[in-house]
Amino acid sequence: MPDLPTPKDAAEAALFSECWDAVLSYADLCTSGSTAANQLAREAFALGIREARAAEDGTARGAGRRSSRLPRIPLLLTAVRTTAAAWEARGQGHKLDPDLRLWLNSDKAARYVGPPLSRPIALRGLRDMQEPDAALLWLAEVEALPLQAVVRRQGLDPTAAVEELNQVRGLFRDRCHRNHLDTPMDAECRSYVRLLDAVTRSPAADTPPDLSRHLATCVECAEAAACLRLHGGGLPAALAQGVIGWGGLAYLERRRRAAEVRLGPGRPDAPDAGGAAEQVAASRARMLRGGMLAAAALVSVVALAVSMMPGDTGAGGGENVAQGNPADSTPVAGPGSVLPSADPATSAAPSSSRPAPSASGTPSATGGNDAGKPDPEPQGTSSATAGAGSGAGGSEEAAACEVTYDLVNQWPDGFQATVTVTTAVTLDGWRVAWSFRDGQKVDQMWDASLAQDGSRVTATAADYNRSVSANGTLTFGFLASWQNKNSAPYAFTLNGQTCTSS
Repeated sequence: MPDLPTPKDAAEAALFSECWDAVLSYADLCTSGSTAANQLAREAFALGIREARAAEDGTARGAGRRSSRLPRIPLLLTAVRTTAAAWEARGQGHKLDPDLRLWLNSDKAARYVGPPLSRPIALRGLRDMQEPDAALLWLAEVEALPLQAVVRRQGLDPTAAVEELNQVRGLFRDRCHRNHLDTPMDAECRSYVRLLDAVTRSPAADTPPDLSRHLATCVECAEAAACLRLHGGGLPAALAQGVIGWGGLAYLERRRRAAEVRLGPGRPDAPDAGGAAEQVAASRARMLRGGMLAAAALVSVVALAVSMMPGDTGAGGGENVAQGNPADSTPVAGPGSVLPSADPATSAAPSSSRPAPSASGTPSATGGNDAGKPDPEPQGTSSATAGAGSGAGGSEEAAACEVTYDLVNQWPDGFQATVTVTTAVTLDGWRVAWSFRDGQKVDQMWDASLAQDGSRVTATAADYNRSVSANGTLTFGFLASWQNKNSAPYAFTLNGQTCTSS
């Protein structure tokens, strides 16, 4: 096991400590145990520091001309990937994560060491920046360090931290755009270059359907779009995946959790008083919302229990039930319309497996008026649909639909998929929802707006594709992350109505 390099001075010693933490974190993702992780981290750290020092010495001898290289932390992380590939080549692959071994022997890994113009856009864009700018971007976006601490470390003015970071982001986008133009591509990709640049510049710009379909099938253009789109919060993932490769999103999540630990009680860089006041106010708001939700739930339960009690003419409530007063149906329908709203597709199916008191109690409360009231199960589904309808009226509630789910591409920690829905009726606004079985998380979506609550994902129409003719189709795509297993989603609905899957 190689010895770790000796720091030249106190400043480099502090830098080594920070870099070692990042290297060990990624090495732990790449290996099958702590012993192998420590060994991989030590070899990669020694390799990366040698490369960094050699590059610095070459710059000094070249009269200040800077060679194209990455900042310290991403350079060391790529050294972990290089060392892991060397392990695999010399028969030590059993120490590595099995998914990483598959990746190392695929065309995806070859992109990172192949011809420079074929490498990921984010990797090339970060290399082409001045090292202080690239380091600022990486530390703030991927390592999730406090911006004020980063600019102080870089010797910048803390009062202009946000402006400085925004300028660096713009510089990264410019480098990525130029690298995208230089990338060898076919005629179709070339025809979308200018449109992709224009669409990703503005957060209000809609993606045209033809460009969206192209991004759903072209990995290189999808990578470029993620780097060019500075709004929407996708830049950290684009950097991590483009520079590190395998395990980029998992590493990003680890660094964010580590930053949360560092920024906890007793941290050296405490936030300003205004930030602390905002946190206290947010905490109080969460407590207030929690109390209101608890009270609302208690009232709903009491109202439901009262409405389900047998008819009693002595207290006045029974009289209202006997007369079929519509006011008394509100508490009964309340839980049916509110509770399933977080997961509309499961509002009907789970009712068949509920305990006997719930399954039998609801019909008994409405049994006297079956002719005038809908069945309790459709009642919950109808309420969810009506609450979400946006201009389609009854045609949306009665929509029949068929869904095709297409897994376009999959890698060890993420995948790309498209969803195509065929509707039997005309739609003037649509909302497609489904559930994941294995905890998948959608990171980015095009041709629809994204909302995810636990395992339930909802895609809502954009302004330009909200109208669909009868027997027509609507299509949208997304990128998502997964761990351990990536089963196909289920329980698809269109505007609250169950769809069949093809």
